[in-house]
Amino acid sequence: MNEQSMRVFLNAKPFEPFVVVMSSGQRYEARHPENVVLTKTKIVIINPDADTVAICGLLHVATVETQQTA
Repeated sequence: MNEQSMRVFLNAKPFEPFVVVMSSGQRYEARHPENVVLTKTKIVIINPDADTVAICGLLHVATVETQQTA
């Protein structure tokens, strides 16, 4: 996954929550675009309910799932 591909999900109007699935199988839910920081090589997903932060290398993102693809 690259930065441009991830921006498609972040900039969708209206925003649709998505799940980032890593090559390890770990899953991180992005519920709101304000809880996500995207750089050229990483995506940071904040889950305020669980008080967790996931820092994921885009190189290791296997897929992104939305309600339409799940």
